[in-house]
This record gives sequence, C-alpha cells and structure tokens, in this order.
Amino acid sequence: MRVVIQRVSSSSVTIAGKIVGEIGYGMMVLVGFENADTKEDIDWMCRKIAALRIFDDENGVMNLSVTDTGGEVLVVSQFTLFASTKKGNRPSYIFAAKPEIAIPLYEEFKNTLSDCIGKRVECGEFGAEMEVALINDGPVTIIIDSKNKY
Repeated sequence: MRVVIQRVSSSSVTIAGKIVGEIGYGMMVLVGFENADTKEDIDWMCRKIAALRIFDDENGVMNLSVTDTGGEVLVVSQFTLFASTKKGNRPSYIFAAKPEIAIPLYEEFKNTLSDCIGKRVECGEFGAEMEVALINDGPVTIIIDSKNKY
C-alpha cells in the first residue's frame, strides 16, 4: 500500500459536478493498493497516518498529529500510485490491485483510519472519475509505502 499525504488548509472531491467529500484544515490522503496488501498493512498505515507529526506546534515546529490538532482527513483511492514507468512512456498499472481486491481494502482502510483518528473521514468514490481540489499547507507532502516500514 502506498499513500501520499498532503497537509491542507482545505480539500474536496467532486464527482459529476457534485461535492462528495470536503474538509477544512487537516490532511488529504491518496491511497493505492497492491495484491499483497493485508489487514496488517492497513492497521500499520492507519496508525502511522494518525500519529504522523506534520502539523505545527506553538513554536512553528512540526510536532503535532492530525488527532492532536483536531484536523480532518479526506481519503481518495489512487491506483496510479502503483504506476510503473520503467519501460516506454506510457505507465503500466500491473502492480495495482484489481477492483475485486482493492475495494475491500479501501473500505477497510477508511474504517480503520476513522477509528484511529476518532472521527469520520471524508472520502471520494472508488473507481469514479473525480476532481480533487486542495490547498496544500506548507507545502507539506509525505509519501509512505507499507512494504518499506523499516
């Protein structure tokens, strides 16, 4: 599993002209899954995201987590995080989990992350054509891969 986390002032997801998920201050999380991902990967990643200290404390030091700040989280499925660009110029997505594997992982991820942060997460819709808008605060952008824990 790979995630790209962006600290945001605000973020939203629009599908067919309708906003389906929207947050203020917090983090926008793009998440992609591969076939080898497990519940253990989800648990580890969600705990990591909830505890990630990317928000400024009173001294302007990134020392607070999204739970410390009461921030919100927007989750968007993003299979292109597993794009392979080794051959040619057109990315291959053979390493991305197919929907029959990825959808249950995505649902589990959203529920587990919600439990870890102690509040509902906003989200996009798996497989939909989405427009994602955000104001990156900082900018702060973090990439985490569950297969590279140590």
